[in-house]
Formats: sequence, structure tokens, C-alpha cells
Amino acid sequence: MNSAILYARRRFLQQGVALTVLASTAVRAAAGTPRLLVVFLRGGYDCASLLVPSSSFYYEARPNIAIPPAGSAAGAISLDPHWGLHPALGDSLLPLWRAGQLAFVPFSGTPDLSRSHFETQDSIERGQPQGASARGDSGFLGRLVAELGETSAISFTDQLPLILRGGPGVPNVALRGLGKPVLDGRQEGLIAAMYRGSTWYDAVTEGFTARDEAGRDLAHEMEDSGRKAANARGFEQEARRIARLMRDRHRLAFVDVGGWDTHVEQGAAKGALATRFEQLGVGLAGLAEELGPAWNDTTVVVLSEFGRTFRENGNRGTDHGHGSVMWVLGGGLKGGRVVGEQQEVRRETLFQDRDYPVLNDYRDTLAGLLVRQYALSPSALDRVLPGAVPRDLGLA
Repeated sequence: MNSAILYARRRFLQQGVALTVLASTAVRAAAGTPRLLVVFLRGGYDCASLLVPSSSFYYEARPNIAIPPAGSAAGAISLDPHWGLHPALGDSLLPLWRAGQLAFVPFSGTPDLSRSHFETQDSIERGQPQGASARGDSGFLGRLVAELGETSAISFTDQLPLILRGGPGVPNVALRGLGKPVLDGRQEGLIAAMYRGSTWYDAVTEGFTARDEAGRDLAHEMEDSGRKAANARGFEQEARRIARLMRDRHRLAFVDVGGWDTHVEQGAAKGALATRFEQLGVGLAGLAEELGPAWNDTTVVVLSEFGRTFRENGNRGTDHGHGSVMWVLGGGLKGGRVVGEQQEVRRETLFQDRDYPVLNDYRDTLAGLLVRQYALSPSALDRVLPGAVPRDLGLA
């Protein structure tokens, strides 16, 4: 049975329980003030190094870049009988896992088979069903903002990404460029005056406010750097600034992190990829700490456009693949589990004899989380993620 038929069959079976999921959760929303942060790992990260399968085939396919098995020196950290965690995340994310505040969804992604960074990123950010017209300039978070009437959404990026377009004007601010203001107060006032009376006025002024607040925060960090030795360029400091802004002002946010396209010398327990994992993990742990009590009402979703080839290439790296691993974090989760549809990792179960298959459509996983967090009705959910079948993975 080919992959298209298998995918269609899974969709049909999932739709049979979707109405039950919606009926049982539409009246429940997260307590307190729900917060959502989406973290996009641009470049397609190697999920088989993050979540290490208990599989002899894994070591056959990766003679130079495999993470040593649990119990070995610099080995994976055992999460359950089937999966281990990259050791670079032991100090940062393992405590969240043990506290039930982190879960992983393997074999996750989109049916898109282009293996193109830009095409697949755009496809995921649009959140449209596979085969839908790519026309229009609308992303699923932008549609969520419109559906919720959310006025405190923000993108921590240089430009407003596709994922947040299509709804009310959302400000964006690049936190890494805050060392020196691009505009002074007079210039900001002139620009704001240009938009006064237009639909973009609130977004423009909100963007300036967010930038000013983050800039003041960065100035305090620089003053303390002699003692605390904080590196303002690292993701941890960026994540902590995001946490402070989300704790005090913003309720829905997006940030992207690049550098995951590891075709050459990606390393194993140590090396380039391990360093990226360590930085990302420390940043996410710092975000949780900085949010304080607000962490209990926060959901963080980490995703990437695709995974990478299961076998290493001739340059001790990996190439563009298919299935990936989503991360879900939050203080109110019932985590500490690897969830979703899974299968044993063998050569026979690879997609096209090279990649992880997609068994858990990212749109369905997101739909289940959004229904839980925001009590979206079926019609509201269909406007945000058209045709998605909400998967309740029991995380909330």
C-alpha cells in the first residue's frame, strides 16, 4: 500500500474521532491567561540526533554521527524503552521532562514532499491542507489572532513572517538587533503620525513600545555583564527577554531560530549540532524560569520544516528529509512522554528508504492543542486550520 493511500486512510480514521474530541474539549480552556509561543527551527533539524531511537539500524546507518546508546560514555539519556534524549539537553530540558512539562511527537510533519526549505516552510506557516491553493498571504497564527481578537500578539523577527500574516496588524521586533536604536524618539513620532487614523496605527505604536521595553531590558543586562558574564548574542538571553515581554504584555508570539541545515560535519554527542541543541535547550529552560507563575498557562511548540535523512551522508552530515519531531512544552502539561502515532525504526519502515515517515500531521497536533488551550469551536478551528483533524494527545 503506497504512502498516499496510507495517509488518506489515517485521515479517514482520525476524522471519526475528531467530533468527539471537539465536543469534549470545546467548553474547556486553559485556566488563567493562555499564552502561546511558536518556535520555528529553520533549516530542517536532525531529529534522529535529538530523539535517539533504540534501534540497531540507527547505528548501522550512522557509523560516524550516531549518539552513543544510553549507559555509554556521552550516551543518550533514556526517556523510555524506545527513545533517548541527546546528552546536550540533559542539564536544560531533562528537568522539564521529569517535571512533566515537556513532550515529544515523533514522526511528525507535513505531507509536503518538495524537500525544499522555502516551499515547506511556507506550506507549514500557511497551515492549509495539502494541495490547497498557495495563493493569498495568510498564516495560521495570523488567522488565530483574528479569531481570538488577540491584541497582544508579536513576532520576534526582523520582518513579519508568513505565519502571522492575514489577521490584524501584528508588530515585529528583532531582539538581537537592540544594541543601538535604529530610530530616535523624534523619528518614531514622525512615523507613528504617518499611520495615525489607519488600521496599522496600533501595530506601529505597539512595535515601538515593545522595542523600547526590550531595549531597556538589554541595557540592564549590559550593565550587569561584568559580574554575570551574560552573552547578549546567545539564545538564552533572547528567550529570557521574550519571556519577560510575554509575561507582562504579550500573549501570543513567534520566533525563529536558524542554523539547522547540517549537511557537513554535524557531529554526534559533541560538535556543531550538539552546540545548537545545548543553546536552544538552555534558552527554553531560561524562558520557563523567567515566565515564573505564567509558565503554568504557557504552551511552547517547537517545530521545523522537515527532518533529515536517516542515514548519514559522505560528509558526515545529513540531507533534507521528511518526518520530524515536534516539541511541546508548558507548565500545565501532562508531559514526560513521547506521544502520537509511532512505529519501530527499521530500514523497512523508512519513508522512500531514506527518511522518517509522517504519521502525525502537524496541523492535527496543533489543532488539538489549540482546541484545548482556547476552546475553539469546530467552525473557528476550521477558519484557523481548514480541514485539520484535532488530535488530543492527552497533554492538557
